[in-house]
Amino acid sequence: MASLLISLPAKIMKSSLLFARGTLAVACLLTCTSTSNIVFAQRAAASIELPASDDGLPGAGPIRRYDWFRNLWNEKRKVWATKTEADQNAVVFLGDSITQGWGDDLGNSFPGLKVANRGISGDTTRGMLVRLNDDVLALRPTGIVMLMGTNDLEEGADAKTIAGNIELILSAISKHNSKIPVTLCRVFPASASKKRPADQIKAINAEVAQVAQKFPQVTVLDTWTLYANEQGDAKESEFPDLLHPNQLGYAKWGAALRPILATQGLIETKPDDFVVEPGFTLLTNGKDLSGWKLAPSKSSPTEELLEGKSRTTDGRYVAINGRIVVTTPPEGRRIQQLYTTREFAGDFVLKLEFRATPNADSGVFIREPQLQCRDYPLAGPYKDLKQYRPQDWNELVVTVKDNVAVCTCNGEVIEAAFKLPPSGPIGLEGDHGQMEYRRIRISQSK
Repeated sequence: MASLLISLPAKIMKSSLLFARGTLAVACLLTCTSTSNIVFAQRAAASIELPASDDGLPGAGPIRRYDWFRNLWNEKRKVWATKTEADQNAVVFLGDSITQGWGDDLGNSFPGLKVANRGISGDTTRGMLVRLNDDVLALRPTGIVMLMGTNDLEEGADAKTIAGNIELILSAISKHNSKIPVTLCRVFPASASKKRPADQIKAINAEVAQVAQKFPQVTVLDTWTLYANEQGDAKESEFPDLLHPNQLGYAKWGAALRPILATQGLIETKPDDFVVEPGFTLLTNGKDLSGWKLAPSKSSPTEELLEGKSRTTDGRYVAINGRIVVTTPPEGRRIQQLYTTREFAGDFVLKLEFRATPNADSGVFIREPQLQCRDYPLAGPYKDLKQYRPQDWNELVVTVKDNVAVCTCNGEVIEAAFKLPPSGPIGLEGDHGQMEYRRIRISQSK
């Protein structure tokens, strides 16, 4: 063999050596790549598994480590890791057992909307902070819905600790993308028998509301008033175990979220196809706030004319697909008024539809007096209406004759003799919560 090799031409020997070196290099590359993949997989698995201790973890307060919780946390996150690509650009729901219990498709509460449920039963705000990057931000979400804090309370955390963790979550979201709309749901009512007394839940919600003011992309949704009974606790008809919603409870949550998701541009994205009936004239053009003006107030001391504008400078009033939306103010409550530039005298019929988030407070000015237009069952004053549809569209009809108006909501009389001055504009008030108005039209007697 040695003599044969010696007799080979030099070029052949050189090619053989180069081939051998190349084979060795490829083998090394494959080995290194394989090792790198193993290391990456190990790191990914480590980021998914529940940390063994609190050392080095962000936030404060409790992280549960019961065996059942550890197993659930690890298993759910392993499955979600395989769906990261498939769940890109979803609206992500981040929470605990209440969110998890809604199911992967959230009970089909939002048809046509891509959603990703990232709720883990038993999780705390600190646990959600730990898994935020992999479970939520890695999906490049188009929106985020958050409900959290009730399990912290059971574990003895105070309101400031819970709010502090939520602030870290919101800060991370804002740093990742300050344009992602975030809906922060108030902690649902429960019961002192579940180590979740009403006064402590109210304290959490108050602290969290203060934190939310720091983030313009966050809308706070009043899901506490939505459910609470007169004592501030959950109702058995909606929360059989006084902690987790049943089908009725989830239906109310879905209905409460839809107006907010619509304003965020995530659902109901097509223009309203309403055709005005003969004899009526629309007071909106369906595209912007032309024909309206923002009245002076404490927050906006000068009048703002809105011809050709789709929103007021402060963003409180916005024209979206034929609707005039009075958005939720970051500070919780802000009184403002939007008026038509025209004034209306004589007899007329005013018709419009409105949709309110839970406990929202608004009003319709008829020439000058304000007709209360609210989420009536919760905010009043007309709490006993039989035809009112919570968090859905309701029709308001105002029939004016000889400066006295008869006002109805879905056909039920709410004011039988509402006295008016001889002339004035039509106005829409904003106070707290979100209110939407659409199909605002008037028929004037000749």
